[in-house]
Amino acid sequence: MCRNMAAAYLWTLFLGMLVMVSGTRGAPLRKPVDVAFGRNYVPTWAFDHIKYFNGGNEIQLHLDKYTGTGFQSKGSYLFGHFSMQMKLVPGDSAGTVTAFYLSSQNSEHDEIDFEFLGNRTGQPYILQTNVFTGGKGDREQRIYLWFDPTKEFHHYSVLWNMYMIVFLVDDVPIRVFKNCKDLGVKFPFNQPMKIYSSLWNADDWATRGGLEKTDWSKAPFIASYRSFHIDGCEASVEAKFCATQGARWWDQKEFQDLDAFQYRRLSWVRQKYTIYNYCTDRSRYPSMPPECKRDRDI
Repeated sequence: MCRNMAAAYLWTLFLGMLVMVSGTRGAPLRKPVDVAFGRNYVPTWAFDHIKYFNGGNEIQLHLDKYTGTGFQSKGSYLFGHFSMQMKLVPGDSAGTVTAFYLSSQNSEHDEIDFEFLGNRTGQPYILQTNVFTGGKGDREQRIYLWFDPTKEFHHYSVLWNMYMIVFLVDDVPIRVFKNCKDLGVKFPFNQPMKIYSSLWNADDWATRGGLEKTDWSKAPFIASYRSFHIDGCEASVEAKFCATQGARWWDQKEFQDLDAFQYRRLSWVRQKYTIYNYCTDRSRYPSMPPECKRDRDI
């Protein structure tokens, strides 16, 4: 793990030097604003399994053999920049899933997922991402992280606009899903989404396909959160468009695509840490899905 962290640091320095030489760095994402939980979120179930600290600036979700718990945003949003600092369940977390995702409210729903799949002590977490459009998902990608996500807080963010969805870990792009409507692929652009997070038991599938079960003697399992940042176009769940379209920072030309520096970082993640990508799974997709080439997954 230490070697991986050192390699990541050296690689980032190297890429930074390349950028200074090439001058291809675009506009950086704005720094998330640290706000208390109650500013943007409310509990959704098992209220007694959410613990509050530091005036609500930090919370913990608790999972035991009786229940998990979760929360959701007060508002619904059409596009924006959404970020959370998280510290995942430490130790033996097999069978547990910590989720951070956006989802619309109807049957043909849109969804943007971070799912952190627990593992046995000493084995790395798996971060699974997925994108649903018009009720269709099955676009899973899985990576290992280049750090231990249980030791310190790290930023997990989504940038979503008319042009693309970007998943970021500590501002490093780990996945991009571009608007490919011209290729016949639906893109989420007219269904407002709420932001959700939850900690729950999924030992029927989460760890080694369900072979590793949750060890309830290790309960309660605890995931920690802070910095509940939302910078989005707020809309009612019936709204079909963003009233401020084209006027927000994340809606500008420089955020229509990743820049060269970001693509190099994304390539580093794909080469070093990707363990599954639906784009290369010919047993599920004999023909490569049309969005994969544009997303530079191949």
